[in-house]
Amino acid sequence: MAESLPFTEALKKLQHYCAYQERCHVEVSAKLKQLNVSIPYRDSIIVYLIENNYLNEERFARSFARGKHRIKFWGRNRIVNELKARFISAPNIKYALSEISDEEYYDTFDKLSERIWDSTLEKNLLKKRKKCCDYLLRKGWESNLVFEKIESLSL
Repeated sequence: MAESLPFTEALKKLQHYCAYQERCHVEVSAKLKQLNVSIPYRDSIIVYLIENNYLNEERFARSFARGKHRIKFWGRNRIVNELKARFISAPNIKYALSEISDEEYYDTFDKLSERIWDSTLEKNLLKKRKKCCDYLLRKGWESNLVFEKIESLSL
């Protein structure tokens, strides 16, 4: 088994890790385990990171939601599921979703769905509709939005 990392060195590495990009508690715990930090030090490091504002779940959730929506064009369902997978609390998920205005959300959905519809080369209309619906649902968009939009695009 590899030798355990000294406390000060581990703390320095985790400060840099958290300063580089917003992180959640799960990612920090995994990094501590990966660095083979001894168990008694792990909690102390996490407490230090929280107290010194390197680690903040609300800030992480807000940043995550903004980034995934604006860069990867994810819908609310996918964002919520991914945050839940990272054990983010329900209030923080609610704050995260408030980062995306309804106007921005629907505008992004319209642009994405039209782009996908136009770029899908399938000749068979039913198959094209299915491919577009599947893509948008995988991205986490609400099924009622997806089905209404695809219906209007296929007319």
